[in-house]
Amino acid sequence: MTRRVLVLNGPNLGRLGKREPAVYGTATYADLVALCESTGKELGLDVDVRQTEYEGELVTWVHEACDERLPVVLNAGALTHYSYALMDALKMRTAPLVEVHISNIAAREGFRRESVVTPVADGIIAGLGFQSYVLALHAVASLLERA
Repeated sequence: MTRRVLVLNGPNLGRLGKREPAVYGTATYADLVALCESTGKELGLDVDVRQTEYEGELVTWVHEACDERLPVVLNAGALTHYSYALMDALKMRTAPLVEVHISNIAAREGFRRESVVTPVADGIIAGLGFQSYVLALHAVASLLERA
């Protein structure tokens, strides 16, 4: 049986390839979607990749994940650092949650070192470019096997 997983991305991640290539690389958001979908297929996961510029939409998707008991790989973008609404929604999770970041947030500006997601996630993978998503999907698959 294939297990559905949401890969949720917050503000500005749809601009990958154009946004600060020195930090985020030159690969595009479409490249990221293709990588997540192919990795999911290899792992027997049905990966649904989404991106939004809006906090409320991201919270709504988290509610969907909670209600449907769907695992989540989450890169909340800048919302990672201050969205208490997102954190409150994530506290209701009913399946694995892995926080992911393309850049090493601990090595960047001070405000990026704080995450309201980390305390409610099973784990965090950061600083490995798009490979962070691959590792996060492997982590979700492993967590699902243990459940």
